[in-house]
Amino acid sequence: MKLPAGHQQVIPYLILKNAEGFFDFTSKVFGAKEILRSYREGTKEFQHGEIRIGDSAIMFGQSSADWGSDNAGLFVYVEDADATFKKALDAGATEVMPVTDQSYGRSGGVKDPFGNTWWITAV
Repeated sequence: MKLPAGHQQVIPYLILKNAEGFFDFTSKVFGAKEILRSYREGTKEFQHGEIRIGDSAIMFGQSSADWGSDNAGLFVYVEDADATFKKALDAGATEVMPVTDQSYGRSGGVKDPFGNTWWITAV
C-alpha cells in the first residue's frame, strides 16, 4: 500500500463549526503545523484543512447544512501536560478533567471551542 506523503494509515477527520479557527487553536496549544488549507472553488468559503501534530495528521472540514458537526475525542502525548493544559484553557478550551497523576502518566482533559475533547498526557 502506498500512502500520500505525511499521512498515517488512519487519520481522524473532523467536521467543525469555525473549522478555520481550528488551525489557530491547535497551533497555539500543540504546536501544530499547517499542511493544507483549501476553499470551495471560486469562493472564500473554507472547505478542507490538514494539520500535523508531531508525526500525526488530522484532517478537518467546515460544517454546513449538508454536513453537520462531527467531533472527536483525541488522545495526545505532550512533553508537559500541565503547561499544555494551561495553553488549551488560555486558548478557549474548558476543563473536562484536571491534570492529575495516573498509572499511565500525568493526564487531564479539555474540550476545545470546536467541541472536540483532548486527553492531554505526559509520560
